[in-house]
Amino acid sequence: MLGALARALQLDEAATGHLFNLARSVSGSGRNSPSSSVQRVRPSLHKLLDSFTAHPALIRGRRTEVLGMNPLAASLLTDFLAKPVRHRSLIRWAFLDPEARQRYADWEQVSASMVGTLRLDAGRHPHDPLLAQLVGELSMNSEEFRTWWADHRVVERRDGIKRFTHPDVGYLEVNYEALDVTGATDQTLFIYTTEPGSESEAKLRDLAARLKSPGAAPRG
Repeated sequence: MLGALARALQLDEAATGHLFNLARSVSGSGRNSPSSSVQRVRPSLHKLLDSFTAHPALIRGRRTEVLGMNPLAASLLTDFLAKPVRHRSLIRWAFLDPEARQRYADWEQVSASMVGTLRLDAGRHPHDPLLAQLVGELSMNSEEFRTWWADHRVVERRDGIKRFTHPDVGYLEVNYEALDVTGATDQTLFIYTTEPGSESEAKLRDLAARLKSPGAAPRG
């Protein structure tokens, strides 16, 4: 029946999955899911992230939390691993830290998409107390979040373009790919690349070189 409803409403794959998750939460299944447990990244994946010296890369978990990232990603965005554990959420940074509005050249589009991603996470883990706390904090402190959360839109991005304005190298565009981490539930690897020969590629190379220079500030 749910499949027929999804087809009638012309829901995409993400919205259809969200519909089934909502149905499971209403039926009570998944109530004992360990959704509030601490997620950890395998040591081998940390080594993989650090091997991407020319490309920013990070691993995102539930509640859009950054579980691991390489130095170039920390420079392009912000060093989430230097923050308290409960402050490592991408969406929390996007809405509550003024730095994020300066970094994302198209902040409104990116942040609205993050709300849709968090809505998907809420469907998968409807009884996660940490997610409820996050939604409450964002709702209290951001009118934009309250508005976008209320429209119940769901978003799952697997590839696309992100536009940044970096204080050291200026404006640049990066392509991203999102890949599920094999053997780890709710972990996604994001890799950022630039078009060969583009100005953005040169700027990203410059940013990487700054990290290697003797005068570069230590991470964290």
